[in-house]
Amino acid sequence: MNCHICTNATESFVHGRTGIIYYHCKACEYIFKSSKYHQDLTAQRERYNLHENDENSVGYREYFKRFLDFVLPLVEHPKTALDFGCGRSSLLASMLDGEGIMCDHYDPIYHPKKLNNSKQYDLVVSTEVFEHLHQPREVFKSVLGLLKKGGYLALQTQFHPNDTESFKKWYYHQDPTHIVFFRPKTFRVLCDKFGCKFIDDNGKNMVIIRKI
Repeated sequence: MNCHICTNATESFVHGRTGIIYYHCKACEYIFKSSKYHQDLTAQRERYNLHENDENSVGYREYFKRFLDFVLPLVEHPKTALDFGCGRSSLLASMLDGEGIMCDHYDPIYHPKKLNNSKQYDLVVSTEVFEHLHQPREVFKSVLGLLKKGGYLALQTQFHPNDTESFKKWYYHQDPTHIVFFRPKTFRVLCDKFGCKFIDDNGKNMVIIRKI
């Protein structure tokens, strides 16, 4: 099986408890589940409906504040933004609006008609989205098309431990809708392939990329 990101050969392993097959690309440090374990949008929606994302929750707001505290100092005062894959909530878009950044929001399940492919933004944010993607390389390319030249893409997804035994014990892949897993190096490889600049990562779950 070749890697979705860099097309190099991968090494497979099986999770002993679940029997799920994973593929690990040592070249770009990308891991993905076998497609036989992917879920359709209906099953994914049922899972997402269990999330308790209350816009009035202090904890939920603090969750996004941590993201913005990392991102905003590094993205040169954007005027427009898009929250790509926002889920049911538009809280992050509202918080960006509160920072003086006019922010649209889009989600393929909950807000499918909100995306204007002819519009470009200074900033695209996407939190806890990329781990769900069946075709992350293609989506990465399409999201870049939503950015103005010089615009920024800020992503949040948990970086996997890059060790097979540690990965098997890791909590993040236990969500059945999480099917692909990244490291900062994976995003650096994507940047090289699509002519972007890797700006920074927080060592845990956030990256910032610039379209050049």
